[in-house]
Amino acid sequence: MVDLSTVEADGPRHGMVDNAIYVGGRRTDTPVDLESTFALLRQRQGMAWIGLYRPTADDIRSVAGEFAVHPLAVEDAIAAHQRPKLERYGDLLFAVLRPARYLDAVEKVEFGELHVFLGADFVVTIRHAESPDLARVRHRLEANPDLLQLGPEAVLYAILDQVVDEYAPVVAGLENDVDEIEDQLFSNDPAVSRRIYELSREVVAFQRATRPLLEMLDSLKAGYAQREVDVELQRLLRDVADHVIRIAERADGFRTLLQNALTVHSTLVGQQQNEEMRALTQTSLNQNEEVKRISGWAAILFAPTLVGGIYGMNFDHMPELHWRYGYPAALLAMFVLGLVLYLVFKHKRWL
Repeated sequence: MVDLSTVEADGPRHGMVDNAIYVGGRRTDTPVDLESTFALLRQRQGMAWIGLYRPTADDIRSVAGEFAVHPLAVEDAIAAHQRPKLERYGDLLFAVLRPARYLDAVEKVEFGELHVFLGADFVVTIRHAESPDLARVRHRLEANPDLLQLGPEAVLYAILDQVVDEYAPVVAGLENDVDEIEDQLFSNDPAVSRRIYELSREVVAFQRATRPLLEMLDSLKAGYAQREVDVELQRLLRDVADHVIRIAERADGFRTLLQNALTVHSTLVGQQQNEEMRALTQTSLNQNEEVKRISGWAAILFAPTLVGGIYGMNFDHMPELHWRYGYPAALLAMFVLGLVLYLVFKHKRWL
């Protein structure tokens, strides 16, 4: 008989990764195939827990056919890519969870998907990613037979608790990223706006994974109370709900901080652009002043040049050329024209 309990989290292995029959909270059998599981379940009158990792559609249909799973739930499990939800089909409970883990190497959040079928005497888990670590859940429950003997509800609680526990490193990673962005915000790094946008998308995705858990847990608590499920199990479920509330509040806080960071960044960019525009405007004004000064002096110098040019043409019939006072008069005209232009430009503050 093969013991599959140690390969629950083995990524490369697809299909059935663990399969056990529990009686009185203790593992009595580890069947090697589904046919043996169904036969032993009827014989032992216990609980079956079948763990599947990225199974094929035929694997899912085989399990669903034996346990009379509703076709809509089977279709959702095969299609995957579902949002977190909890649906009841008669005595069958179908839960979709979105576990997550933080990848330190790339500073990204990776989201998985977990489907759980829950019946009166069976649990089927379908994992589509590396997270959560369901082997840890099994070992924890098998080490606590008193809790495991409470049946499928105890397994669902333990799975929910593990998923929520694995959110803690994600919250820590996101918090560190937000802190880094706050430090980067005033460093004039052009890449900060892109990082804020990408981190905001991750926070929104994290909210979509965690927020529905509040409604799911409220529904479970109401159902457990109505069905008079063990009081201790109800307390444990409320504890999970408290953790989810805190995580959801932290995610809300991250989103608010990122929105504020984006606003501050836009303000800083606007201020920087205004300062650049003011600097360009001041430079342009200074250039205009210089142009006016140059133009004024050019006009002043042009006046004597004009007079000198006229009398430098040397025509025979220019009375002033033979006039006794022609030279002093020309010099005086040059000076007067230059002085008049200087006073005009000075009055206009060109000089």
